[in-house]
Amino acid sequence: MGERVARWAIRWRYLIVGLTLVAAFVAGSGVRYLHFDTDYRIWFSDDNPQLQAFETIQNTYTKYDNLLFVLSPASGDVFTRSTLEAVEWLTEQAWQIPYSIRVDSLSNFQHTRGEGDDLIVQDMYSNAKSLTDLELDSLREIALSEPLLRNRLVSGRGHVTGINVTVQPPGVRTDLEVPEIADFARSLKSALIERFPDIDLRMTGIVMMNNAFPEASQHDIQTLIPIMFAVVVLVLGFLTRSLIGTVGTVLLIAFTVVITMGLAGWAGIKLTGASAIAPTIILTLAVADCVHILVNFIHAMRNGADKYSALGESLRLNLQPVFLTSITTAIGFLSMNLGDVPPFRDMGNLVALGVMLAFVLSVLFLPAFVAIMPVNIKQRPTHGDRAMRIFANWVIRRRRMLLWVMGPCILLLIAFIPRNEFNDEFVKYFDETIQFRLDTDYTTENLTGIYTIQYSLYAGESGGISNPEFLATIERFAQWFRQQPRVIHVNTITDTLKRLNKNLHEDADEWYRVPQQRDLAAQYLLLYEMSLPYGLDLNDQINIDKSATRFIVTTESLSTKDTLEMVERAREWIRVNGLNRSGDVKGSSPNIMFAHITGRNIKSMLVGTTTALVLISLILIVALRSLKLGLISMVPNLVPAALAFGLWGIVVGQIGLAISVVSAMSLGIIVDDTVHFLTKYERARREQGMDAQDAVRYAFSTVGMALWVTSLVLVAGFLVLSQSAFQVNSGMGLLTAIVIIFALIADFLFLPPLLIRLSANRGAKC
Repeated sequence: MGERVARWAIRWRYLIVGLTLVAAFVAGSGVRYLHFDTDYRIWFSDDNPQLQAFETIQNTYTKYDNLLFVLSPASGDVFTRSTLEAVEWLTEQAWQIPYSIRVDSLSNFQHTRGEGDDLIVQDMYSNAKSLTDLELDSLREIALSEPLLRNRLVSGRGHVTGINVTVQPPGVRTDLEVPEIADFARSLKSALIERFPDIDLRMTGIVMMNNAFPEASQHDIQTLIPIMFAVVVLVLGFLTRSLIGTVGTVLLIAFTVVITMGLAGWAGIKLTGASAIAPTIILTLAVADCVHILVNFIHAMRNGADKYSALGESLRLNLQPVFLTSITTAIGFLSMNLGDVPPFRDMGNLVALGVMLAFVLSVLFLPAFVAIMPVNIKQRPTHGDRAMRIFANWVIRRRRMLLWVMGPCILLLIAFIPRNEFNDEFVKYFDETIQFRLDTDYTTENLTGIYTIQYSLYAGESGGISNPEFLATIERFAQWFRQQPRVIHVNTITDTLKRLNKNLHEDADEWYRVPQQRDLAAQYLLLYEMSLPYGLDLNDQINIDKSATRFIVTTESLSTKDTLEMVERAREWIRVNGLNRSGDVKGSSPNIMFAHITGRNIKSMLVGTTTALVLISLILIVALRSLKLGLISMVPNLVPAALAFGLWGIVVGQIGLAISVVSAMSLGIIVDDTVHFLTKYERARREQGMDAQDAVRYAFSTVGMALWVTSLVLVAGFLVLSQSAFQVNSGMGLLTAIVIIFALIADFLFLPPLLIRLSANRGAKC
């Protein structure tokens, strides 16, 4: 079959090359339709329960997507005329940010005070340049004692202040809307620094996080893909010593990536931090097919075959294994569709498509291109073949020792798998070269956090938020949370009501408490709401019929474990104290969503990995026409990932979102080495009647060097990916590279002794 395909490719070589160029142009034109989805919600499927809970809160109250400016004066004191003037200026300018619906800062905080029976509601200050020293001292005292400001918009030491902008983009083109907001905010930053050079300004919040996703991905595209191309050229050029083969491989990779991503554009697939790395993975995997074909092609020519005969022999040896490896790799990546993270589904589908396109081009375009181009490979013995023969003899002689050494080592590393624990912090998806990460870390250390736990607390009836019993329970809930470790701030309507109660009792401190009468609480809220200016109402805290209130807890950057433990403790408090009047009340927020997604995805990916393993084993049983070999193949296919996760448990010990997909993704990749080795082994047994030991020697001599080269290229490719500033990609790249290294070790040192041990003639001479 392989020889017929080679003859066909050689005969129609010009047509095949021409059609490849046309396909690349037509399909690749769809690249113009690709754009990034910048909404973090894209990481969650529509039926994700945590996303649904958060969306319910968002739809009930004002959306909480925000942009937080953090101002740090060089003097270390916010309460100076120049700093307060900067806050006042930026607050006014922030209303011009696209899609902004609310701006909160020290300058426009609605401070209240009582004058007899009247409630005075006004901005905290205005015209900062005219403030007297006495007014500055009074402002400091008020701001640092106000629960709605302290550790939210001003630090406890008064050295840093924030301006929070709530935005509500239409969500039609997030690839344009979020960058538009971020660009405008950056222009304001430049203007403020120019106007107030003694103030440092940082930006964080959901908007900047959303914007960091595509910026990190675009940086990867601009840097990692060129680096990977350079790695491929250098490695292939050095190992194959064939200019034509290297050029043909680079062209094949380029066509594969262009066609795949072009079809993605035509299909309307949106790019995300995960799917945007598909070209890098496709590039890496496409090399493997080319290497196997080129290595055997060069080997044949160095043994005296002409170019066309060498192409025919190479495809005769490699058509079946290359097809099998492509199918099994595609199955591994397609199994990611059973996961719970849509961007990884897109990545899996794109890579699966790219792998199959790479197979078609490897057996058609590459032979056609090589047939057209002049090839000058001199006849001579190859050092690689001699090295593989020596290595094969060493493995056969030491087969019993290798089994006894490898077996315990495998079991030892597997024993460390339970040391891994689920942990994800979405801020740490970005490394410290990303400005969003630096600004967020600074904000958490000096002002407030962006990790929140949000509740919609239902009073049980329309207007029920004025019920003194309900308010008293909320106040106790707030006090309970304030006593929890690593809680920075609690935002609750009871703080406003306590202040209003005090104001309307001549600002006497003993009245700073929740109103004891329902009608008074209702009147206070009505009077306060009627006095609030446009854009600063209570819609972000109270629902329309005043039957529920939003309760927000801001925390430090918590691990997955700490977040879920805190949420569970709060859930129990709510149950015991009767705040669950609308059913089971659960905390919700983006960080809670990310805290749950890793565990959910691992569970679903276990199903995907099992399904893929069963399908791959069945394919190998049919293709190799051997139940025994099909079952044996499961050992080197499962062992590498198990070893890698065991090593990860020793060195790192934490599994995040990226690591949760490695087992399914790497399964399809590591099967390649096993398939190539087993097909050559079985060919020697069936076609040439060799015993197990000679069949192992034959497999090493025909495919050993190719496996070494492809593994080197794959490891290099995924190590390049591990340099991504987006930690989801870098963690996935590093662990996958480790898996591939273990796969090569298993296929070279464990599979051959196992085959000989289980063969019928294992007692034959070496």
